[in-house]
Formats: sequence, C-alpha cells, structure tokens
Amino acid sequence: MKTHAQAVVIGGGLVGCSILYHLAKLGWSDVVLLERDELTSGSTWHAAANIHGLHDNTNISRIQHYTMNLYKELEAETGQGCGVFQPGSLYLAQTEAREHQLLLQEAKARYYGMNFHKISRDEAERLHPLVNFDGIRCIMYEPDGGNVDPSGVTMAYAAGARARGAEIHRFTPVTATVQQPDGSWIVETPKGNIQTEWVINAAGLWGREVARLAGIELPLMPTEHQYFVTETIEGVANAGRRLPSVADRDGEYYLRQEGNGLLIGAYEKDMRFWAEDETPGGFGHELFADDLDRIMDNVMRAMDRVPAAAEAGIKRVINGPMIWSPDSSALFGPVPELKGYFCCNGIIPGFSQSGGLGQMTAEWIIQGESSLDMFGWDLARFGHWADKKFTKARVQDQYANRFSIHFPNEERSAGRPARVRPAYEMQKGMGAVFGLNCGWEHPLWFADEPGVKETNGFTRQNWWEPVGREVRMLRDSVGVLDISNFANYFIKGPGAYDWLDQLLANKIPTEVGRSCLAPLIGVRGGVAGDFTVTKLAEDDYMMVGSGLAERYHRRFFDMVPLPAGTSFENKTDVICGYNVAGPKARDLLQRLTNADLSNEAFRFMRSARITVAGVEVVALRVSFTGDLGWELHCAQEDQVALYTALVEAARELGGGPVGGRALASLRIEKGYGSWGREYSPEYWPQELGLERLVKMDKAFLNKPAYAALMDRAPREQLRILAVEANQNADASGGEPIFLPDGTPAGKVSSGAYGYHVDKSLALAMIKEGVAKPGDAVEVYILGHPHKAVILSEPPFDPAGERLRG
Repeated sequence: MKTHAQAVVIGGGLVGCSILYHLAKLGWSDVVLLERDELTSGSTWHAAANIHGLHDNTNISRIQHYTMNLYKELEAETGQGCGVFQPGSLYLAQTEAREHQLLLQEAKARYYGMNFHKISRDEAERLHPLVNFDGIRCIMYEPDGGNVDPSGVTMAYAAGARARGAEIHRFTPVTATVQQPDGSWIVETPKGNIQTEWVINAAGLWGREVARLAGIELPLMPTEHQYFVTETIEGVANAGRRLPSVADRDGEYYLRQEGNGLLIGAYEKDMRFWAEDETPGGFGHELFADDLDRIMDNVMRAMDRVPAAAEAGIKRVINGPMIWSPDSSALFGPVPELKGYFCCNGIIPGFSQSGGLGQMTAEWIIQGESSLDMFGWDLARFGHWADKKFTKARVQDQYANRFSIHFPNEERSAGRPARVRPAYEMQKGMGAVFGLNCGWEHPLWFADEPGVKETNGFTRQNWWEPVGREVRMLRDSVGVLDISNFANYFIKGPGAYDWLDQLLANKIPTEVGRSCLAPLIGVRGGVAGDFTVTKLAEDDYMMVGSGLAERYHRRFFDMVPLPAGTSFENKTDVICGYNVAGPKARDLLQRLTNADLSNEAFRFMRSARITVAGVEVVALRVSFTGDLGWELHCAQEDQVALYTALVEAARELGGGPVGGRALASLRIEKGYGSWGREYSPEYWPQELGLERLVKMDKAFLNKPAYAALMDRAPREQLRILAVEANQNADASGGEPIFLPDGTPAGKVSSGAYGYHVDKSLALAMIKEGVAKPGDAVEVYILGHPHKAVILSEPPFDPAGERLRG
C-alpha cells in the first residue's frame, strides 16, 4: 500500500466509489479508497436502488439527471454491468397539492430538457395494467425512471477508478486520522499509514465514527427501513416487458417490478432508530428481524392500488439500516474548521444521486469549488446546535414524512426550539410565529393572539393577511424587525483594514462612521456572499452578513491570513439586532436617543455608537426593507430592554413589530437580492447588478477568477416581474419562466406579494437575449402559466428617495 496520496476516500460503498471514480476522471490518479470490509458492505448492498430525475431543488434535479445518464456510460466504459432497468416511472397525485407539485416539476423538466410529462389514464393503464388508477387526479410519466443493481453500479465505479490509476484496499479499516502541522493528514490503518492532503469521509453508516477520529461530530442518525419482494405474480410474468415503477407518495409507499414479482417499500409513521450512539464496528451484510406489521398500513394502500399484489406470497423481506441527516439531505463539503477534510454523508436516494455527488466532490476538491451551488446540502448549514436531541427529533420527522410534500415557506416543528434569544418568550406572548434560521428561532409574522399555528400549502396561507398588515404598517408608519439572525463579526488591530481589503471586492471604509456594501467573490468568480462593513474606530471594524452562511463563509475568511496583531471575532451568539424602518423610523428613534439623527448629521450608509433607551448600540443607517431605517446592534443581555422600548414607541406612532415574511415582501418590492436565493456562487456580479461594487483597482480574494469573466456578457440577469397571480398563489422560488411561445426564459429566485404596491412580484434570473424589461412572459405558479411582465425598475421607490431621506 502506498504511503502518500492526493486524496484518501474512506468508505467503499456506492458514494465512496463514485467519488474515487470522479477524482480520477478529473485528473487525480494518485488517489486511494479504504474500505473496512468488502465493497458495498453497509447500506449499499441491500438498497432498493430506485432511480429518478426530478427533485424539488433544481440543482439536485440536475445532479440526479446526470447520475441516471451516467450508468449506461459506465457500463460501456468499464464492461461492468450496472443492471440498469429503465421501464419508466409513474407518479400519481391523489390530492390537489400533489397535483400542483407534479405540474410544477413537469414545467421544470420542460425548462431543463428533462423527460417528465403528464399522461392520460388510458396511457397509464397501457403502461401498467396492474394498477388501479381510481381516485387519481393526475399521472406523470418519467420514461427514464427505474432501478439499477446496487453491487453492479458500485463495482463499475470501482473498475472505472482503477482503470485511471486509483487504488482500492478492501478489509482495511481506518483506525485514526491525524492532522499534521502543515495541514496534511496521516490516515492510519493496520496495513500501514498514508499521508494525504485530503481526507474524504464517505463512510455511510460509519460516517459518525470516522468523523470522530478527526474530532468532528456529524448530525447523523441511523434508522431501520423495510421493503419486501413478492412471489411471482402472473400479470408481471406474462407482461412481456418490464413494468414501470409506481410513485404513489400520497399513499406513502413505493413499488416496482423485481423479477416476476413486485418490490414494495414504505416509510412508516411508527419508525425505529438503530445504533443511536454508535454504529457497531463489526456490522456488515447483516439485516434486522422482519417487522412487517409496522408497515402494514402502507402495504395495504399499495395492495389497494395494485390488487394483484394482495394475492401473492412474500418471497423475502429486507429490513436494513439507513443513515439520515436532520433534513434528509446530504452532509456535503469541506468541514469549515479543518483544512483538507471533506464529508459526503447521510445520502438517502443514493442511486439517484451518486454520480452527481461524486462529480461535485471532485470539482470542489480539485478546482476549489463545485460548478453548481450546493449550499442547500452544504454541511455548513448545521452548527453545534444540531446536537443529538435535535438530530433524532428531525430524523424521526423526516423518516415518517418522507413522502409528504415540503411546501414553500414550510417550517417544521420537530426538534425545536434549538436556540433562542432572550426576547423569545416576550415575542411568543406577542403572537410571534417562529421560523428556524441557523438554529435560532426568529419571528416570521405576528398573529392576533399567541399560539396560532401556521398552515402550509402552495396557495396563500393563514399568514398572508397578517403579513400584509405588517408590510403596510411599516410602509405607512414604522416597523421593528428582529435581525438577530444576522452574523456579526468584529475585526480589530493594525491589520484590520488590510485583511478586509484583501478579502472583499469593494473598497473598505477608511473614515470612522462610514459603511459599505461589499461582495465576496467565489473561487469561480461568482458571488459567494455580501457584507455590510463599518469602521467603528481606528483599527476597529464590524462586518454583518448572512447568519445562515456563518460556517460557509468561514472557509473564505480562512483563505486570507490575519495580519500580525489583528484579531477576528465571531460574536453572532452574543449580539442581537433590530431594524427600525419606515417613514416614521427617525421619529421613533429620536424619542429614545439624544443622538442627532437628522439627514445632515446621520446620512445613509453612516454609522455611530449611540445610546437608545439607555442601551448602547451600534447604529447603522441601512435598511433591507428599502425604506428609511437604521439597524441597531446590541449586546444580547440588552435585547429585551431595547425591544420593549422600540415596540412601545412604535405603537405610539401607529407601528409595531414586523417579522421575516414581511421583510421578504419589502425587499422584493425594492428589488433587493438575498444571499442564498439571488446571490450565489453560480452567478457573476454583472448578472446580479453588483459589478459596481467590485473594484478592479485593488486586490481581493479570487480577483483573477472574476477578471477572467468580468468582460463577458451576462448569461442571465436579475430582474423583477409583476405577475398576474390569479390562482390565489404567489411565486416562491424555483418556478420556471417561459415566453408565450414556450421558449424557456428564466426561473424565479424569490417571490412574494408586494402589499404596498399591490402586485404579486417575483425576482428572477432571466436569460440574456431572450427577454428584456417590458416583455411579457409566463411564470409557472402551481405548474400553470401565469402572465407576467418584466419591470424596468422596482415598483417601490426606484430612485431611493425614502431610503436616503
């Protein structure tokens, strides 16, 4: 066994072998995979191995589409059969909400050139004569859907990797991973040690244990999962062809042909955890005892749908382990706190995603960043707050609701609250309905009385009217928004300016009391973040960014060494904040402070340390609402006192508390992008209207990458649309946009009703040269075309007069 490698992959299951293959395919031949047992030991060998292309997340659909197309290429390349069966998949909708979901996915498929379309009942009965389609509102067909052979696919990845020079060592458990002073790693095994620049944890069921070798605790939890295969069914055996699989997610089961019988699996409500603390080291090709009674409710629904299944005996039962993250999406990416340690863990539909995950991993490790924005799957979305209690509660919820629709804006309650601020109970008593943001509970909207539960759906829900009242209140008077979920960083010392100047693309303030907006440029030249930077005093800066991206941004911060004598401190956990905004914002604050807040004394993009209601705050004259406003940042222990004073003063002026849902409407009325929706490393500054904030007469992180594309014409441009929302629903994000003749024109990034301007609005990335301001387009809300027009300017205060007034 070699003693040095460019990368060491730990785990010889489906995903580990895919990562090894893609590393080698991208040019790294000096790579090694270590497997504690035989390849496919763990959860790979007993998987149902279904494959499908569509996902609610657009980039995951791309990853799954790539994976499905890869398997036949792998067979041709390696000569190793993957057991690919693609008779197609039928997707059934029993409810209106499921129909909306499937129609939206059909529109997305048309936009991206994927094959997924609606068919008639007659056509469905021809494709699968054993299915009873009574009670089905809508049937979609995915011709490329099907399943593969778990062992065959894994061995094909392994063969392809070996052919490119990669090494695979079976029966070679990893006993330690020790980071060296230079940042490299020693991976210890009984057969010898390997030094490497990259450790890749793809250990599946043992992902937690492998991570612990490096001092990392991953939020993962294994469960049992059952499916069974029937004896021969005459209608299957005599069909003369392979029958399509059936995805009846309202029935909470899955069903496909296996041999001359059917394979039926379920995600039951009465689920079971397994190995909560630690996966046994000796576990391999074992299975658990059958417990079909637990899934019988689901099975009976399957048999009602396919009556022939009820007549067949059971040939075999598979009850094996799977390992889940708190949101059932992968834990993907480099660990921000460690150099050279990459994770790809907690993958549930692995056979639909293995190829794409391998490709994205190889791109990130070799090229410094994946070509697709993977933030929704980035392990940095979870912090220390995602402890065992939280993880277990979320996994139970995810498993039991595996086939439930995850609606736009939906906030699931399992495992919460994880983190609360001092004002939490006070806000709850005021009727606040909370959302989860990086573990923090933060107010989304305020109901008329405490204890109101939010409803969910694709159409307007019970929060739509209350949010409208909050928006109109702020625009007409004043509102107080809790922004304690923002990230707060403090940089001090003689090198503070130099560090910020080298990190961010805009020029950093040199005058005390000045603030600026500054983009962070990604490795490929896209927008990896946006920050407000304020000079508080000499050699003393405050930087405010997205709280959701705290750990994500740490990777970039660490790319720029701190100068000697300079400190960087993340104070997000101990700093709270409020945005006081609206035409009476100055009146409100002037009642609580002696500081001069006149426009002459405290202009837009200025800051000062002032006292408000007896509380010391850093006041910034900025406002994400697009209205006159200040951000006030205070110590966490002062949060309740400051909030009490602000809300009381606001109510005297006809204002009051405002939540995050209103902020979404307010920012979209103004056309402001938000990180994680509009701002993404996939998009260039000139596509987002941020190029004016990138100063090429200075050095900044990843400047060469941006310089290489700065003169290129935008591929897409961020635009704002006014939509005829005639079905009691607004865009929420992800909806495809077409020209009236059916030409793909773009996709929605954010959507909301603009209550002040009385328009349904959407921010969207519009393809350059396809549509321009003034053009009519169609936005597919609920999967149906809604007429819209591309606006030439934001409908609220396009000149910024209120913002600067």
